[in-house]
Amino acid sequence: MTTPHRILFYVQHLLGIGHLVRASRVAQAIHAAGMEVTMVTGGSAVTGFPAPGIRHVALPTILASNSNFSGLADGAGAPVDDAYREQRTRALLEVFETTRPHAVIIEAFPFGRRQMRFELLPLLDAIEAADPRPLLFSSVRDILQEDRKPGRDEETADLVAGHFDGVLVHGDPNFVRLEDTFPFAGQISAKVHYTGLVAPEPPVPSSDRFDVVVSAGGGAVGAELLEASLGAARILADGRSWCLIAGPNLPGDDFVRLEAMAPATVTLVRFRPDFPSLLMNAEVSVSQAGYNTVCDLLRAKCAAVLVPFASGGETEQTVRAQKLAALGFAQVVPEHALDSDRLARAIVAARSGIARPTVAVALDGAQQTARLLQDLIDSRSTSGR
Repeated sequence: MTTPHRILFYVQHLLGIGHLVRASRVAQAIHAAGMEVTMVTGGSAVTGFPAPGIRHVALPTILASNSNFSGLADGAGAPVDDAYREQRTRALLEVFETTRPHAVIIEAFPFGRRQMRFELLPLLDAIEAADPRPLLFSSVRDILQEDRKPGRDEETADLVAGHFDGVLVHGDPNFVRLEDTFPFAGQISAKVHYTGLVAPEPPVPSSDRFDVVVSAGGGAVGAELLEASLGAARILADGRSWCLIAGPNLPGDDFVRLEAMAPATVTLVRFRPDFPSLLMNAEVSVSQAGYNTVCDLLRAKCAAVLVPFASGGETEQTVRAQKLAALGFAQVVPEHALDSDRLARAIVAARSGIARPTVAVALDGAQQTARLLQDLIDSRSTSGR
C-alpha cells in the first residue's frame, strides 16, 4: 500500500484572517486529494480554520502590535522577546522533525512575513539538512505588497533561487501576473506555478436575505468602514435591509458603540460563516478588497463597492480594486476619502447595473494546487531525486 504524501503547511497571520482562510482552503483540498496535511499556525485562533480533519499545530501566538506591522506582540499584547522567539523556533523545528514531510509549504515567505525570519531561516536550514530533503514551496497571493525597502526584492529572489523548489502563485495570469508587483519575477520564472484563485466552492444561497452586505474582514481595522456604512444606510433610508459583519477582531468597545448607532434596517453581527451564501442574495456588497473577499464576490457575481485597505503604505488591495474597477466589476472608494456620503453614492452606482468582467478568471486554485503538489512529488519519486 502506497504511503500518502505528507505535507507540512506553515501559515502566520498577523493582523487579518485572509492568509489563514486561503491557506485553510488549500490545505482542505490537499487533504481531499488523499495527502496528509499538518497545518502549523502562529496567529490568533479563528473558529473553523483550519477545517476539521486537518492536523493542526498552533505555535505560541504572535500578532502584529499595530496596523503598520512595525512590531510583534504575543497573545496578551506584550512585546515578543528573544526567549519567546526561541520557544517558537524550537516548536516549529520539532513539528518538522516529527512530521517528516515530503513537501513543505510556507505561506507568504520570502515575499512577505519577514518578521518571522527568526524561525523560518532555521526551518530552511533544517530542510536543506534533511535526508531525504523535502520539496519546498512558497505559497503567495496574486498581488504582492509594493514599495518595499531597497534590496528587499533582490534578497527575496535570492532566497527563492537558493532554497525553494517552486512558487505557488494563487492567481490567474489573465487577471494579474507576478511581475506586475514583483520586479524580479523574471529571475525565478522557471519556478513559478499559477494555480488560479483560491475561491470557495459555489455556495448555496442563504435562507437569510439582506440587500446590502458589509464586511470588515477580520475587523481589526474595520471600524471606519462600518461607521461609514451605518451613515450611508441612514442617508439612503430606502427600506433596504443591511447586514454589517464586524469581524472577530473588532474591539469590543467599537462593536457596542456601532450597535447603538444602527438603525432598524441594519443587523450588526460579529461573524457569519455563511458570508459567501449571503452574497448570493445581495444587491450590493461593501467591503475591503482582500483576496478572499474578492474571490467570494467573483463567485457570487455580486455588485461591489470596494474600500481597499491602504494604511501603513499597503498597496495590494488598491491594485486589486483598481483592476476590478477597470473591468467594470466594482465601484472604488479610496480609504482616505471614505465618508458616508461618498459611500452612499457608490452603493447607488453599483446597484444601478454594471458590466461583468470579460476575462474568465480561474477560481479552482485550491484543487489545482493539490494536483500540482501530487504531480511534483510523484515526479521527484519517479526520477529518484
